Amino acid sequence: MILGPYTFLILAVFIASMLIQGYLSSTYRKWGQVRNARSLTGADVARMMLDENGLGHIPVNAVPGNLTDHYDPIRKTVNLSESVYGVPSVGAMAVAAHEVGHALQDKVRMPALVLRGQMAVPLSLGMNLAPLLLMVGIVLQISGLLWLGAVLFGLALLFHLVTLPVEFDASRRALAYLNSRGLSGSDQGVNGARSVLTAAALTYVAGFAMALAQFLNILSIARSSDD
Repeated sequence: MILGPYTFLILAVFIASMLIQGYLSSTYRKWGQVRNARSLTGADVARMMLDENGLGHIPVNAVPGNLTDHYDPIRKTVNLSESVYGVPSVGAMAVAAHEVGHALQDKVRMPALVLRGQMAVPLSLGMNLAPLLLMVGIVLQISGLLWLGAVLFGLALLFHLVTLPVEFDASRRALAYLNSRGLSGSDQGVNGARSVLTAAALTYVAGFAMALAQFLNILSIARSSDD
């Protein structure tokens, strides 16, 4: 971490992020043990939702890990973690529906999803280079490198900003589908699915907050280098 005037803000956001991650884990652990109304596994829900929306060609795969669930827009696959794929819980149902929500976004070419996909690879390469640029810029007092690093962090901030509506919309689609098909069952099931998706959404908000704090920190350092 590059020290600057916003270092304490970065630390505060980091601590908050850890707390949010813990909240997500505990929330999923709770609702991952509550069987859903139809006893459908995450894979069952994902398959149903895909088929009913004309996406029967998209496979649902099991992947290692916990909460490693994701939709791959390049390979066109829904990938569910071990704690979701074969588990008939409220939590698994919500997570699976969320990932299919991304597949539905891809089907209609949601602008924010398309933009995020276009930014992902070049931004990943740029962010791997950014810390080196910043360190060299600070040591050699080359303001141009600091400003380049600030630009890269600004792009990372934009990426996180674009991610928010993508994730919120996927959760909206998931809850709408589960409720319309009666898969959530009782109020308990509805509240459980909403709690899991809300906790997950908070992690993306925390990611945006961290990107903002880092950008402000690097921007301040770059400005001071010009003085």
